[in-house]
Amino acid sequence: MQTKPFRIGTRGSPLALAQASETRARLMAAHGLPEEMFEIVVLSTKGDRITDRSLAEVGGKGLFTEELEAQLLTGELDFAVHSSKDMPTLLPPGLQLSAYLPREDFRDAFIGRTAPSLMALPDGATIGSSSLRRQALIRRRRPDITVITFRGLVETRLRKLEEGQVDATLLALAGLNRLRMPDVATELMDPNDFPPAPAQGAICIESRIGDQRVLDLLDPINDRPTWDAVSCERAFLAALDGSCRTPIAGFAICDGERLKFSGLILTPDGQQEHSVEIEGLRTDAGTLGVKAGTMVREAAGTGFFESWT
Repeated sequence: MQTKPFRIGTRGSPLALAQASETRARLMAAHGLPEEMFEIVVLSTKGDRITDRSLAEVGGKGLFTEELEAQLLTGELDFAVHSSKDMPTLLPPGLQLSAYLPREDFRDAFIGRTAPSLMALPDGATIGSSSLRRQALIRRRRPDITVITFRGLVETRLRKLEEGQVDATLLALAGLNRLRMPDVATELMDPNDFPPAPAQGAICIESRIGDQRVLDLLDPINDRPTWDAVSCERAFLAALDGSCRTPIAGFAICDGERLKFSGLILTPDGQQEHSVEIEGLRTDAGTLGVKAGTMVREAAGTGFFESWT
């Protein structure tokens, strides 16, 4: 019987803390345990400390997870809570994604200071975004728009917008909802035209492989539709060697026992693209994601991917 508190690792941003608190609340409800049985441990990551450059320049998604994963491997943490879209497709040996909470809305939110929507922005307006996917999708629809790198916490980016550093920015609606500030959005982007990042809107929990005590703890809060959808999306990313250096979008929808996936790859300027749609059984989610990635890679050809580097 567990007597010591479970140690939950997280980054220290308001959004990360909200996600860790939601995880703790779900575990308390599922197991009838008091709050003192869960200790939230806050760690600073390289991704939090380096905010003046894009992730593509400084090492990619792993910058948000390395410190947490190091303490998972030493046993200082029992499990860690992450935004799924921040997770590399390849995890360190000995670690696995063990559960997903029910997925939030995966759409992007446009937040305009001088215009309410992307298409309403005047020629030559400036949008701030550090996401290569969002940058490419913006340029795809509005090649006249200037896009600048725009990193930092949600609150920091909203402050920079308010100060007039840019005319607009885009953020994940899921994060705004979790921070209880959805009203700042002036337009919600249609995922069929402006698709999200794979795994966007999903909270994942990472733990040690073989730690049955933790796996048993997490199992009751694992949401199967989210597990299947995100497994498909991450398999698509892995098949394309996806990272923060590549403009890749995609989302899966579960409908009963079936799953439908839509994926898109773009050149950074948004002027070339290849899309794919595939559907099948949810039990084949990972296989469907790999197949979708293989299909779109073959359709694009090697020259398309060389343009990313």
